[in-house]
Amino acid sequence: MFPYPSGMLHMGHVRVYTISDTLARFRKMLGYDVIHPMGWDAFGLPAENAAMERGIHPVDWTISNISSMKKQMERILADFDWDREVTTCNPDYYKWTQYLFLQMYKARLAYQKEAIVNWDPVDQTVLANEQVDSDGRSWRSGAKVERRKLKQWFFKITNFAESLLNDLDLLDKWPDHVKQMQRNWIGKSKGAEFDFIVASKKSEFIVKVFTSRPDTIFGVQYLAISIDHPLLSEKWLPQNNCSHVLQFVEKIRQQQLFELNDVNIGQGMHTGVFAKHPITGISIPIYVASYVVPDYGTGAVMGVPAHDERDWEFVKVNHIISEENIKRVIIPLIQDNTTLYSNKVFTSRGILTAECGQYAGLSSDDAEKAIVEDAQKTGYGRWSVQYRLRDWLISRQRYWGTPIPVIHCAKCDVVPVPESELPILLPTNVTFSGRGGSPLKQVQEWLNCKCPKCQGPALRDTDTMDTFVDSSWYFMRYADSKNSNQPFCSKKASNLLPVDVYIGGIEHANLHLLYSRFFTKFMFKQGMYNLKGDTTEPGQDEPFKQLVTQGMVHGKTFKDPISGRFLKPDEVDLSDPNKPIQISTGITPVLSFEKMSKSKYNGVDPETTINNYGADATRLHILFKAPVSEVLEWEDASIIGMQRWIARVWRLVENISENISENVSENVSENVSENFSENVSEKVSEKISEKVPSASNYSPNFDLSILSKKDKETYRIINVTIKEVTADYKNSTFNTAVSSLIKLTNHLTSISPLQNDNASKNSIVDSPIYEYGVKTLVKMMSPMAPSIGEELWEILNQGKQHTTSVFEELWPEVDTECLNANEVTCVVQINGKMRFSIMIPSTILQDNLSIEKLILESENGKKWIGKVNADKKIKKIIHASGGKIVNFVFDKS
Repeated sequence: MFPYPSGMLHMGHVRVYTISDTLARFRKMLGYDVIHPMGWDAFGLPAENAAMERGIHPVDWTISNISSMKKQMERILADFDWDREVTTCNPDYYKWTQYLFLQMYKARLAYQKEAIVNWDPVDQTVLANEQVDSDGRSWRSGAKVERRKLKQWFFKITNFAESLLNDLDLLDKWPDHVKQMQRNWIGKSKGAEFDFIVASKKSEFIVKVFTSRPDTIFGVQYLAISIDHPLLSEKWLPQNNCSHVLQFVEKIRQQQLFELNDVNIGQGMHTGVFAKHPITGISIPIYVASYVVPDYGTGAVMGVPAHDERDWEFVKVNHIISEENIKRVIIPLIQDNTTLYSNKVFTSRGILTAECGQYAGLSSDDAEKAIVEDAQKTGYGRWSVQYRLRDWLISRQRYWGTPIPVIHCAKCDVVPVPESELPILLPTNVTFSGRGGSPLKQVQEWLNCKCPKCQGPALRDTDTMDTFVDSSWYFMRYADSKNSNQPFCSKKASNLLPVDVYIGGIEHANLHLLYSRFFTKFMFKQGMYNLKGDTTEPGQDEPFKQLVTQGMVHGKTFKDPISGRFLKPDEVDLSDPNKPIQISTGITPVLSFEKMSKSKYNGVDPETTINNYGADATRLHILFKAPVSEVLEWEDASIIGMQRWIARVWRLVENISENISENVSENVSENVSENFSENVSEKVSEKISEKVPSASNYSPNFDLSILSKKDKETYRIINVTIKEVTADYKNSTFNTAVSSLIKLTNHLTSISPLQNDNASKNSIVDSPIYEYGVKTLVKMMSPMAPSIGEELWEILNQGKQHTTSVFEELWPEVDTECLNANEVTCVVQINGKMRFSIMIPSTILQDNLSIEKLILESENGKKWIGKVNADKKIKKIIHASGGKIVNFVFDKS
């Protein structure tokens, strides 16, 4: 996912772009044509706030931030295709966002209606939720925020609810929990709608009620309506109760401004209005209740306290009905259908009681069918499907966003801007005072225009679009980012889409990802792109084949154990990292890992980390420390392990090359120094920009049939590693990929000819199995550590006429014939300590006695068991790992 240009990369950015860059480099080495683009989600409130706080125009602030972040991205060695770069605040991009709005408008998917907004009565402007503090006051003026209705623009995403829901089943490479989050967000509910009639002297009012349990219709003892229900007006409320009800409604409205996810179920008030039960004719009281969602279903629900936990709670808190008068109309299947089984709420399906008249004795399933069918015949009810998904409100009363391409004419009403006049540019001569609504309203020469229809005086729409609109189609623009005649070429989009791998946080599951699916389905339906001509193969209208959701990066946090106050870094003595001490008290602080934030003093600056440890080690640490989808607990100390691994791989390469300079050798003998890492990064940046010849796969240039048993085992281990690491890359399980590569490093180190003090440099060069293993290791680590990979590959190919970039090489292939070993390594321990290893036939792995016999007869066995411990008695022999580890336990005496 492309970032908002805040000006600084944080560790979350570094993690997601390290993952994407690693995958892109890996796929290139597999021979794929890879597009790894980057862009900027550049509109939004922060730039407008910066304009007010710093006196800098949003354009200048945004451009400066993009420049800074591009430099930082280069430092993490991200290999992006900058030729495809898109920036949503550029007119050449938002022209097409406006074009797509007009296509939505033509298709009757863009419309206006009134909606509740946060209104600052002093500044006379609409506020985002984040601009309202916990006391309900404006962040700027301090005024008490009001909830008002204003005309707003919406996209009719609900028209696509069914396909958005059903097509989740086609996304087999998406995490199941993300798909479930979208299913819950869309919230399909099957049920019935019943009409409850409110009669007055003037006219009738029908309260339409949706329920997913039509079988409980006889248990209705009250109706509950939302605070926005049209019944709540002076026309329908009794005069003696009207003011009290409306005051209560306003109280709830203000509370819900700040407590949307913490609604008190018990808050309710009788409206004084009654409705007629559609079947029994009984008079049912109507309550306004805080728990009824205004824009879900019909905004009215049945109150069935005997068969719904929430309704039971509401009745108890508001003392509506005594327990003995609760009407129980469904009992468990095992009960006689006329017996009251208990006073508890029964929410399951069962058998209808005698209270249900002609439907008594029917099961819930049969009763629902009969009740709704009868209701349809008489007109008081019908089957219904409802969705929790609401139409997408896209209006924002701000400056820094895509202007809505609509003109308002007193004579012609709403008139879309002609496509030939796009883009409608944002004016630059604006004043950011934070008062008087959108700054666009103040620019008269921009606001006033001619109506395209009648040529009379008219006004531009001063709303801008939600930034999620810009980000709902940017991945399609990557396919044809320089196109000035259309959003993208249909043929190019059809060839490149859907996106193969999309990487981003799970926090985007219900907004960005859902909106992107909606936009893609709309554009596909409009014929803007089509993967296979006129065919309608399922899944073609989905934007992303595979979704990878990376976990957050948490920082080390210290708290005062008494006050709970977060401690600053200079308040903690970390001279012994394993025993932190709070300097002011001398006691041990509480250590935890939490989401990075300034208030917790646990942020990690990527620039500092790269300066201290190098980009390669930083990337490897990110990939190794935790599985991609899990939280990464950041610790600088862990990076040292990656530096040491890089140094060990360097020494393996050094063993092969005859021409490595001694000064470089000294620099990396124990650790990869800061200067070394920086020099390599600079060299690689230059190297990547060069044009290199076509890739060629490196194949072993030795006769396997004449290899020794040891070399054959090494060859097998190399190929097992290729198989494991390739699968890990494909599954984005980079932590296990690194682990497998470290194991290969250990094995290659153990067989290095230089392990023998008498070995010469020439004997190393002549060791084909060793060279093959090292080259394979370097290739497979390179996508994760690109600068060291490039440098080592150049060293390994010294003396050749032309050395290609390691990323122009093909990925190592598995020799499947050698994967099943005839012999395996058996590690021998004495009292739990590893002493030696021997090769044993794989056919005897389950034969403990045969394994023990081979160990005792081996030279090392005679030494460690026959001589060193000759005077001790073997207490027991423990076999582990299927015979691959054997532990001889001797008596201590």
